[in-house]
Amino acid sequence: MKLTKNFNKSEFDSKDGADMPDEVLFNIQRLANQMQHLRTHLNKPITINSGYRSISHNEAIGGSLNSQHILGKACDITVQGMTPKEVAEVIEDLILCGDMLQGGLGIYRTFVHYDIRGFKKVRW
Repeated sequence: MKLTKNFNKSEFDSKDGADMPDEVLFNIQRLANQMQHLRTHLNKPITINSGYRSISHNEAIGGSLNSQHILGKACDITVQGMTPKEVAEVIEDLILCGDMLQGGLGIYRTFVHYDIRGFKKVRW
């Protein structure tokens, strides 16, 4: 199922094969729209390492009990040729100018976490 010009639902599916509830799909559509804004701005493909996580998959990988991934509001991404810090800086700029939704932003060694929880307080 195509969500945007460059993103399919399968890229955001839980890695354990669990069905995605309708309310989660609604959030994933909003999240995919944000990733499309980022991809268009960067003019580079984005790899979704993790999108929606079923509760059991989230537990199996040691995810937070209140993970935004469970709600379909978060994704962990990489962009070839860019460091996680560079990707996060672009996202922050796009949020500030109103081109992406406000949310959590985390920089890890090999990827960036972005979520659409609606407030900036969460940065790591």
